[in-house]
Amino acid sequence: MKVSTTSVTALAAGAVAAPSNNVPRKSAAACAEAVTLDASTNVFEQYTLHANTFYRSEVEKAVEAITDSALKASAAKVADVGSFLWLDSIANIAKFDEAVADVPCENILGLVIYDLPGRDCAAKASNGELKYDELDRYKTEYIDPIVEKIKANPNTAFALLIEPDSLPNLVTNADKTACADSKTGYEEGVAYALKSLNLPNVVMYIDAGHGGWLGWDANLDPGAEELAKVYKNAGSPEQVRGYATNIAGWNSWDEEPGEFSDASDAKYNSCQNEKTYVTKFSAALKTAGFPEHAIVDTGRNAVTGLREEWGDWCNVDGAGFGVRPTADTGLELADAFVWGKPGGESDGTSDESATRYDSYCGKPDAYKPSPEAGEWNQAYFEMLLKNANPAF
Repeated sequence: MKVSTTSVTALAAGAVAAPSNNVPRKSAAACAEAVTLDASTNVFEQYTLHANTFYRSEVEKAVEAITDSALKASAAKVADVGSFLWLDSIANIAKFDEAVADVPCENILGLVIYDLPGRDCAAKASNGELKYDELDRYKTEYIDPIVEKIKANPNTAFALLIEPDSLPNLVTNADKTACADSKTGYEEGVAYALKSLNLPNVVMYIDAGHGGWLGWDANLDPGAEELAKVYKNAGSPEQVRGYATNIAGWNSWDEEPGEFSDASDAKYNSCQNEKTYVTKFSAALKTAGFPEHAIVDTGRNAVTGLREEWGDWCNVDGAGFGVRPTADTGLELADAFVWGKPGGESDGTSDESATRYDSYCGKPDAYKPSPEAGEWNQAYFEMLLKNANPAF
């Protein structure tokens, strides 16, 4: 997916199974009663982001492949970090059943809803399975089954990250034919997802890019208005808490004066870090009539100064794991730092002959070799681990 930079320096916290016909979990630690989340509050102050079983298994396999004893011990700790599980295809909805089975009552399971028709219209690396005119399939084959699975698990808390890159692409890439074709599917699809997933045990955050995307002065108000438009078209669902930033990205939370503050066009973007972006974009959202609280991805943003340009988003070479998930952000508008992108899973292939090759994955600041988007890259995982800040 197309995103950007983050490095955090200040705040240090601490195989797909077959579908199960919506069988509720049987965890001994499960909540005894149905969960009701108050989306007018920061639920991450009450719940811990769950270390889901799918990423845990990826990390455990990675640990087995490491021979250095010290690195091996550090790598094992990554498995205990909470992160979002990407339900990025119809088939991958099957990951839900195993992931929900071991969620204790004090944890919240993070899920990324990511399969819009014409997905990632401005990039190639993570194009989706549905064509731009297959909105009905998105509703009936993707969103509806997820709704049924969540309804079958009322005693579990869920945090949903809604469709990375979609609405930001409509704001800044409307001149691209693929994005123009996808506009109806994006807006109606996201509205349908928000309305359908508006369940008592769910809190939702709509993706809003990052400071290097909608943070440009000319993009702040149009970006806020686009999110608000879709939110209102969905009936202003009460379980929508706000928005997500820097998902799979690299931007610094609070670096001053900012990684790209010396760029020739920096005067046109006052959001040189995600903290400033959250502050300014939240104000624009409040004016537009949209809930203004954010979650910020710090999963791979421990190192800055790596990219040639702000928009370079693919497998940034030299990156490191960032601050662990926490509600202690130091900013009331920022509910939590989260790990949105599972560190070690590729952003896109560096193979120029591949159908889904995107030129950003072949740039000098992109790690090579890298496999297809979502596939595991052992060497990249070890690099993230070695460059982690705080260290494991």
